[in-house]
Amino acid sequence: MKIGFIGLGIMGKPMVRNLINAGYKVKAYDIVRENLDAAISYGAEEGKSGAEIASECPVVITMLPNSPHVKTVVLGENGVLEGAKSGLILIDMSSIDPNVSKEIGALCAEKGVRMLDAPVSGGEPKAIDGTLSIMVGGEKALFDEMVPILKCMGSSVVHCGDLGAGNTTKLANQIIVAGNIAVLAEALTMVKKAGVDPLVVFEAIKGGLAGSTVMNAKAPMMIESNFKPGFRVDLHIKDLGNALDTAHKVGAPVPITAMVQEMFETLHADGRGSDDHSSLANFYAKVSGTKIGK
Repeated sequence: MKIGFIGLGIMGKPMVRNLINAGYKVKAYDIVRENLDAAISYGAEEGKSGAEIASECPVVITMLPNSPHVKTVVLGENGVLEGAKSGLILIDMSSIDPNVSKEIGALCAEKGVRMLDAPVSGGEPKAIDGTLSIMVGGEKALFDEMVPILKCMGSSVVHCGDLGAGNTTKLANQIIVAGNIAVLAEALTMVKKAGVDPLVVFEAIKGGLAGSTVMNAKAPMMIESNFKPGFRVDLHIKDLGNALDTAHKVGAPVPITAMVQEMFETLHADGRGSDDHSSLANFYAKVSGTKIGK
């Protein structure tokens, strides 16, 4: 089977590589030439547009920054729907507004295109080693059909409900991750100001109830002042913006999420939007006058 793949950024490139390594033929496209060349070097065939890819591939995967990008690539000129035949399967693995997933899915259905929303969690490291967590919304029968493809990119593939449920689940994930990073930075700043070594504190508590995957991944980065992006501040701003919009639409209070969003916005204003989201440590350094790390 030939799979179309559109969107070859930090996450998309290793996902394409894992599909190729699993034996699938991939026709890839990205507006950034450097990204496309990287996919070609892995063995992907070059695509010219979403329409061309949709005309040749029975399954098309999109991995794009946000809702407007997905709408443009799927619904716009030379987009996926322009080249799609009835029976095409679209798997949007972008993290977007769940309501936009439903809107795109309805327009796809009018042309006989079936759609899943399947956002991921795990960042670049898990995209590279193929152990992403994939949260999927859409028809259960279609999900079952696509599981073998999704398992080439993720170690956890869970059906969450109807179309849009995947992105709703991802927003919950992003709320929890952001809150964890914020309180971790807050706690490590406190111990540093109190004269206790943050590394010792991390080693002491990571095996207890406070321990988490977030702590294990992000505490060492804060302690080393290493903010090379695995998941950028600006991308988390995007996700929390979608979370706030969704929460407001359904009447769910999210005051902690709103507070963390403002911390991220402060980092963005300070020119740190391309840093890893663990650089919330720098927000606390700014307001406390004390750095956690070196």
